[in-house]
Amino acid sequence: QVQLVETGGGAVQAGDSLRLSCAASGGTFSSYTMGWFRQAPGKEREFVAAIKSASDTYYADSVKVRFTISRDNAKNTVYLQMNSLKPEDTAVYYCAADRVPTHWPTRGLSYDYWGQGTQVTVSS
Repeated sequence: QVQLVETGGGAVQAGDSLRLSCAASGGTFSSYTMGWFRQAPGKEREFVAAIKSASDTYYADSVKVRFTISRDNAKNTVYLQMNSLKPEDTAVYYCAADRVPTHWPTRGLSYDYWGQGTQVTVSS
């Protein structure tokens, strides 16, 4: 019933920026923890960022400072602003939603719903 659709991916050069969006439908968006994960070829899926509220955000060490997660509950949308992109950021980026607020937001298994993913490619 809950559908997540990611947009905003693309091919850029190192140092450039991208803004990913994830639009949710079919649920109570404001009560969900929203997360971003990524998976590069030959690697396991890894946590990128998560948000419960504007004052409660989480980031992987590899993206801290460079990336910013935010949400607009009126639009049922979560964003990932990615600055100073590096080739190692290349991956398929997935949006996810967790209905349980007490779950640890860095664990993929915490999330109930997943989007289809959007490709981000960063060349050197």
